[in-house]
Amino acid sequence: MSRRPVIGVMGGGTASPEVARLATELGREIARAGWVLLNGGRDAGVMAASARGAREEGGLVVGILPDRDDRRAAPDLTVAVVTGLGDARNAVNVLSSDVVVALPGGAGTLSEIALARKAEKPIVLLGWEPDASVGVSDLAWADTVEKTMSEVRRHLEG
Repeated sequence: MSRRPVIGVMGGGTASPEVARLATELGREIARAGWVLLNGGRDAGVMAASARGAREEGGLVVGILPDRDDRRAAPDLTVAVVTGLGDARNAVNVLSSDVVVALPGGAGTLSEIALARKAEKPIVLLGWEPDASVGVSDLAWADTVEKTMSEVRRHLEG
């Protein structure tokens, strides 16, 4: 790949302290790898935490915002893409990612997982309980950032 890989980090607008910790650590590791972190761009939950982690390591963070302006953008974004698309921006998130990492979230995150499956994008689930909560069993499951990064590398090299 001649361009920097884009890793989509998807997850809830609200996140438990543990999920926020995982998202921050994941953001740091994506930046250390030299990859671009792409997320939903808002100053909330997994989006804010992953952006913060990546920026702490000098990484490039692209946020795909659902709004017509950037008032709700995470402060750690490098690039804020204002779409005015609302929830339809989830398709932009997924299609712009080389690999999608999904942390626990609600309906929006589940829609991104479904869209990634339809687009045949590699998906790694980080921090989910491997059960029927997302309705699929054939995805890569990881309980640590280290395992997640290994799965992402495997997909990028494959």
